[in-house]
Parts: sequence; structure tokens; C-alpha cells
Amino acid sequence: MTEDSNRYSRRSVLVAGASVAATGLLGHRAFAADAPIAKTAYGRVRGVTQDGVNIFKGVPYGASTAGKNRFMPPVAPTPWTDVRDTLAYGPSTPQSDPSAKRSPAASADFIGELSDRPESEDCLVLNVWSRGLADNGKRPVMFWIHGGGFTTGSGSSPGYDGVNLSKRGDVVVVTINHRLNFMGHSFFSDLSSEFAGIANVGMLDIVHALKWVKNNIEQFGGDPNRVMIFGESGGGRKIGVLLAMPEAKGLFHRAVMESGASIRVVSREDATAAAQAVLAELQIAKNEARKAQDVPLDKLLTATFAAARKHRLNHTTTGYAPCVDGKVLPEHPFHPQASAIMPDVPTIIGTNRTELTLQLAGDEAAFNLDEAGLKARAKDLFGEQGGKMLAVYKQSVPKASPSELFFLMASDNRYCVPIMTIAERRAVASRAPTYFYYFSWESPVNGGRMRSAHALEIPFVFDNTDISKRFTGGGPRPAALADKMSDAWIAFAKTGNPNTSKLPIWTPYNRVQRPSMVFNDTSAIVNDPTKERRIAMQDFLKLT
Repeated sequence: MTEDSNRYSRRSVLVAGASVAATGLLGHRAFAADAPIAKTAYGRVRGVTQDGVNIFKGVPYGASTAGKNRFMPPVAPTPWTDVRDTLAYGPSTPQSDPSAKRSPAASADFIGELSDRPESEDCLVLNVWSRGLADNGKRPVMFWIHGGGFTTGSGSSPGYDGVNLSKRGDVVVVTINHRLNFMGHSFFSDLSSEFAGIANVGMLDIVHALKWVKNNIEQFGGDPNRVMIFGESGGGRKIGVLLAMPEAKGLFHRAVMESGASIRVVSREDATAAAQAVLAELQIAKNEARKAQDVPLDKLLTATFAAARKHRLNHTTTGYAPCVDGKVLPEHPFHPQASAIMPDVPTIIGTNRTELTLQLAGDEAAFNLDEAGLKARAKDLFGEQGGKMLAVYKQSVPKASPSELFFLMASDNRYCVPIMTIAERRAVASRAPTYFYYFSWESPVNGGRMRSAHALEIPFVFDNTDISKRFTGGGPRPAALADKMSDAWIAFAKTGNPNTSKLPIWTPYNRVQRPSMVFNDTSAIVNDPTKERRIAMQDFLKLT
């Protein structure tokens, strides 16, 4: 084991140990006699119970991805004989730039309020919340895929805590960690025969975790035939990719894409170029890519960040992200139309009204625009069409301030309208219903500055608005909407239909009326709620 690997392993042990100590669970003797124990295919695991919910954290679903397993498809973990304590969240995948002072997992997640997490190549772990164990409960499974693009994050955020959701709906909640960045999205297949046919291993990690659910979730009271995958931002993008992966077919039965604009992913050519760039940083010949498996972890991470900066890889369509390799991922998820791999999976697809207020939070000028500043921003976004687009937005939202108009234009450009296009294409290609939502609830925090920001819907879905009160404000107002939204997601997990008595009748999306559930303090179904803006933006983005 290299010194770098030792350093990462020591950090993982120390942080995990601290997490366990913080709970007061210092070993076998600290457990009550009735501590929950569940059986998995690889060995038994011991968890804890909170408010009637059994919790298991850091359960292995795959082996370490270090050494000969680096850049390769996931494999099963080594079985164990003793009862394994699963009390603390497991390591995140390596994702930090060694030259940076702070892990991206600590800062990339808006809702999660993550503290620094240990990072290790032994990162294929998952977390389970359930009210039952091996009781034939056949509870629907809500399988959460975290955000952070394809480069950062983990399933260990406090904002993703599954206790409230499990209690509310008697469902099994699962969150996972998996490989990201270059660790999960290297593509050496066209450079070295030793990697022929190997691609998208980070996505295959998610498939591997879904297979674990299929084979083990009954032991946790769940139903392997009612699995709903849901995720936000990068998690939503991953769900778009999963819907286009043949190997994922049959492993999930409903899908929810929250703010996941995954029309296209990386081309085979760009994925190869990114791999070549990393090998060049490592001074490894392209036909000797296998040597990258032996590179110390710190050195490998340094090379991946250096290559990304040097070649301006955007981690979405040109960099370390899923690629259309022709086998694992035969085609782009929603280009030129929606993938036809899984036409029978019902979906919920949605977006937040001012997504970009999150990403622009550090741009103070954007929050204080005057008319001249707005015109300049419109020109930056749309070039010669800036005046035309601005006129559409002023007519559509006549009372909006210059800053609000800019946030709407930027959000529609990057998220909202591409996501509406995804819903349209999915509705056309699918035999199952597609439901669309538009989240317009505005947070009161910091004087309402963030409006309906990217990721703000997460605590409403998880019924964690008080846990995430730093972003929601907490109290009865957000709790009232969480009561409705979490119940809709639970209903969808159970039946494939999100309708409940707490909301107006939610009708499936189609490209004619475009019915959309507009979530707010008072929610309503509105046909094509941003029609003029949508049409203008689809035309600008050439999405029609």
C-alpha cells in the first residue's frame, strides 16, 4: 500500500471512528440487546433504531475500487462472518483536489450542510432506513442518487436523512456512494486493449447497488419489485442516464428526475481525449493505461484536476462524465429523442423556477442589477439575440425586477427549458405516464435572496424542512408544503401515480397542454406555465 493510500485510509478510519463516538456507540457492549441486525448476501449487519426506524449506514455493496479494481466495473464485496457494525456513513469516493484546502463534498451540496467526509477508493457503500426487518412488509423502496454533478458529493448528507420519509410513508429509503469524476468516468477503451468494452464504471456502480437492492432489500422489509430511483441535479442527470442503460433495465420501476438536465452526455471522442489528457499528466503512454491503476491516489487526483483545468473540461459534456460508448450507454439519454430502452417506467420530471440563484450566490452584482446591467447580462447569455430574448421575458413577467429577469433567463437557459424538453421527449417516447412539476416556492432566508434556488426542493421531498432550516427557514410554512410533496413522492413510489388528496389532480404531461404541477404555498396545475419563455428559449437552444 502506498503512503498516499495509507494517508487516505487513516483519515477514513479516524473520521468514521469520530462519527461512531459522537453517537455514543463505542462497540458491541454499547448496544442494546434489541439492536437491529439484518442479513445480507455477504454477511450480517448491525444498525441502530431511531423513532421506530432501523438505520444501517456504510453497508458494503461492492469491493474496494483500488488497485486492480481501479477504473474497472464493480465487483462484490468480500463476505464477512461476524456481525458487522454499520453505524456511521462510509467514505465518499476520492474527489478532492490535493492542492485545495477544502473537500468539494463539503461545499457542493446546497441542502446537505456536509462537514468534511473521509474519502477512500473503498467507497461502494449504501445506507438504509426501514421500519421493518425481514417481515415480508413489501415496502416500496425509495433509492436516492445524490447530486454534485458527476464529480462531487455523497449519499451521506444530513439533508438526505431518511428517518422522516420512512416514518411518514412506511417506505425503505436507500442512499448510496459511488465513483465520480475521473475515478468513475475514465474511458480507456479506445486507447488500450486491456480496457476494451469498459466504460461508465461510476454508473455501473449505481447499477451494482440496484442489484444489491434486488437481492437483499427483502431482508430490510422492502419490495424489490417496487423500486423508485430519485435524485436531484447530478442525481437527476444520472437517472436520465440509467433510463438509457440496458443493464439497468428491470432494476427500478419508477424514476424521478429533479433538476437533471441530461439531454446529452460526453461523446466517445471527447471521453477518449479526456483520458489521454490525464495519461499525459501522468507521463503514461496511452497504450499503457493499465499503469494508471498503480499510481498513488494523490498523484492521480492531482493529474485529473490539472488536466481538467488545462483542457477546460466541463465535467458534463466534454469531461469526466458518462459517455456514449455504444455498449454500456448506447445513445444519449434524450437526444435526438428520449431513449426507448425503458418505455414502461413512469417518471416525474421537474425544475425550480430560479435554479441559478444558487450557482450565482457569490455574484453580488447579479442580485443588484439595474437596467443597463440587465441588458449587458442578456447580451452575455444570448449574444445578438439578447434584446429579443429580454423583450420576451419582460412581457412574460412584467413586474419582475432586473435581477429576477436575469435569474429567470439564466435558469431557463441552463435548467428549466432543457428539462421541459426532456419531459416532452419522455412523454412522447414512453408508454408510461410522465408527470412534470415547476417548483416556485421561495425561501424566506436572507430576505428571500435565493428565491426558488437549485436543490431547494430536496428537504420538501424528504420531509426534512426543519433539518434544513438554514435553507427553508423551518417552521410551519415549509412543513405544510413538505407534507404535500413528500406524500406525492411516496405515492409515486408505491403506485407509479403521484396523486394524493392533498394536491390538485396531477395529470400526465403531454406536448399539447403541458400540464404542470406548480408547487408553492398553494399548489396548482397550470398548463405550460412559462409558455412564451419556453418557446423563445427552445428556439434559441435549437431544442424544437
